[in-house]
Amino acid sequence: MDEPQVAHPWFAAVYDRLNTAMERGFMREVREDLVGSARGRVLEIGCGTGASFAYYRDGATEVVATEPDPNMLERATRRAAEIGRSIDIRQAPAEALPFPDGSFDTVVSTLVLCTVRDPTKALSEVRRVLRAGGEFRFCEHVRAKNAVGALVQDVITPLWRLLAGGCHPNRDILGLIRGAGFAAVRFHHLECPPIPVFFKGVAVT
Repeated sequence: MDEPQVAHPWFAAVYDRLNTAMERGFMREVREDLVGSARGRVLEIGCGTGASFAYYRDGATEVVATEPDPNMLERATRRAAEIGRSIDIRQAPAEALPFPDGSFDTVVSTLVLCTVRDPTKALSEVRRVLRAGGEFRFCEHVRAKNAVGALVQDVITPLWRLLAGGCHPNRDILGLIRGAGFAAVRFHHLECPPIPVFFKGVAVT
């Protein structure tokens, strides 16, 4: 039997306001690039409140989105209606995507793998639902390269998880993506002061 999904009502309620500066800053360019360039039948995992919805362009012929948290899901559904975008939004965790093998041309993930319960399984699911030659377009946290930074991330993670909807800032997500079996992984670190703790990229099946 599947574990019940954890809901974060207060975090969902303040999420957009907390991220206003980031969304107007570097994340705007990230979404314009990663989301705006998505092609074909697209799946967005962990869509949250739908912050990426407005960035999809005509190249995305169909957009499907998943989100496990019912509070986030409610806000994402409302946002899609507000911007007049037809998006098939479903409640599902990234570790158990309810879609057949090879059913998407593109999978999009922005700040998601830090919160999933099992990022390795989630990445396996991403590969499974992508068609041959499909793209996984991502923007995620990165574990600090230096020992002091990594230690700080380890120390703050227990409290940060409680305050930030289950986010693990200390995960080596880049290492997980590299080891997930994609045919190619391209990425680069983002200049996002004061601390460059994000990266974006594309992995190809």
